[in-house]
Amino acid sequence: MTIGIAGVTIDCADPRTLAGFWTKALGFEVAQDFDGEFLFLGPPGARQGEAVFIGLQRVPEERAGKNRVHLDFHTEDRAAEVARLVGLGATDAGEHEVPGLAWTVLRDPEGNEFCVGANA
Repeated sequence: MTIGIAGVTIDCADPRTLAGFWTKALGFEVAQDFDGEFLFLGPPGARQGEAVFIGLQRVPEERAGKNRVHLDFHTEDRAAEVARLVGLGATDAGEHEVPGLAWTVLRDPEGNEFCVGANA
């Protein structure tokens, strides 16, 4: 049996509101909306199974502590991309660097962490 990654789901209080941030951040669209409880976000025109999706799932509890899993993105111009994402509503949670790689930890509008990295 072989499996492949279908997507990554982010728990949140308000999937439709958080979709506004992530669709702008990634250039995705809402591919499916299950009554506001669960949304699939994906590249424009992609059908499920054709691309990795981002899921937004309503949960009753608030986010607590550091994410155990987070998204990592890569860009050639980290400073510009971080500034763009902050302009969309992300918050900068710090910069890090190891030989050959630098990244910025950001939080989406509900506090879920993700990273934007670039070769150093």
